[in-house]
Amino acid sequence: MRSKIEKFTLIACGAIIGVLISLNLPVFADKAEKNNLPIDELRTFAEVFGKIKSDYVEPVEDKKLINEALNGMLTGLDPHSSFLNVEDFKDLNQATQGEFGGLGIEVGMEDGFVKVISPIEDSPAYKAGLKSGDLIMKLDETSTKGLTLNDSVKKMRGKPGTSIVLTVLRKGETKPLTFNLVRAVIKSQSVKGKLTEPNYAYVRIAQFQEHTGEDLAKLLKNLRQQNKTPLKGILLDLRNNPGGLLNAAVGVSAAFLPKGDLVVYTEGRAQDSKMHLTAVPADYLKGGGKDDYLKDLPEDIRTTPMAVLVNNGSASASEIVAGALQDHKRALIVGMQSFGKGSVQSILPMNNGTAIKMTTARYFTPNGRSIQAKGIVPDIIVDDGSDPSFMTKEADLTNHLSNPKDADANAASKDKDSKPVTPPVKKPEEEKKKTSDTPSGPIEPGSKADKQFQEAMNILKGLQIIQNK
Repeated sequence: MRSKIEKFTLIACGAIIGVLISLNLPVFADKAEKNNLPIDELRTFAEVFGKIKSDYVEPVEDKKLINEALNGMLTGLDPHSSFLNVEDFKDLNQATQGEFGGLGIEVGMEDGFVKVISPIEDSPAYKAGLKSGDLIMKLDETSTKGLTLNDSVKKMRGKPGTSIVLTVLRKGETKPLTFNLVRAVIKSQSVKGKLTEPNYAYVRIAQFQEHTGEDLAKLLKNLRQQNKTPLKGILLDLRNNPGGLLNAAVGVSAAFLPKGDLVVYTEGRAQDSKMHLTAVPADYLKGGGKDDYLKDLPEDIRTTPMAVLVNNGSASASEIVAGALQDHKRALIVGMQSFGKGSVQSILPMNNGTAIKMTTARYFTPNGRSIQAKGIVPDIIVDDGSDPSFMTKEADLTNHLSNPKDADANAASKDKDSKPVTPPVKKPEEEKKKTSDTPSGPIEPGSKADKQFQEAMNILKGLQIIQNK
């Protein structure tokens, strides 16, 4: 009769081998890695598993232990990989379709706490004044230290109408801030826009969702129709846009680029992670049966002078769009340096209804620039009033992926046109006026109070005058 440890060894080995096979990891495909499974490490895993089962202060289900082990295996790789149980996988699918319950915050992990990447526009978190870089210390009375990201997200989600208190540490503040939030059904309208004045259109994309490209096309057609004549300028606002679906980013880029232009390419180890995505329907339509939503777009939209607003909260898909338009010299990038999330996360469903979100590749702009831990540097820097030293970027996150290009070589290869125009340094007394003991409400994007928007519009008008000359 086998000992308990031997039994647990068989169980653990079987579980891990099953996971490896279901993921079709390169360990089985790569000739260079065709070695035996790490039996010693698997034995250690089984011993730990067995000790927990026999000696832990309370009984623990096998399923919980295995799920926690899988989650730890993924979250230890980088800040954006994770294991999704059945409920998490369902929530993720709902989020990409534009409707889900909760507070409306894109979050990551940093030093064991939950860090705000960007609040989703019009959400409870956005209206309450949470900002990119805020560190969530407590959810009600529960410390986020030691919780997994998925556990923290579960606590923030809940029945609409119920409340939760977030205790937040914000750089520049002398004491933690508290936010009393009421959960709501988050119906994120990803695309908004208006004619700010005759001949000038303002378009804001808050997140890249399933219908973002289609909604953008409808909006551009309506704005062009309202104006009655070709537009003289388009301002695309991608500030605090945390990203989203890759095909949506390609579709948005394709609305402004000539057909066939390269939008982004990816490089990874697996063959299907190497992609070249261009401004053609096959690369931005999800499924071959859909009609091309850009086929009736007025052709002058692709030649209208453009400026794109970005900031520290612009990440992932936002950076893909900004990078493509910058590399093709289609638009002037204005604002602050973006977040720098240049990695691809693939959602890989498992046979039991769970899934894993795993980093499988890096993004590169058409000119071969890696976004990872670098971000998009604006052509013209326009300060948004934040202290740059307090901004959180991808490069600040624990275990972030490195940029494959050497920093010096990358800097030397930059075109002169891409060098930012640096604003004047602010005086210390001006910086002191920015801090406050209480959280301030958000400024409505595209409003008179939005100084960054106003400056970008002035730049856009100047760009149109230069183009006419």
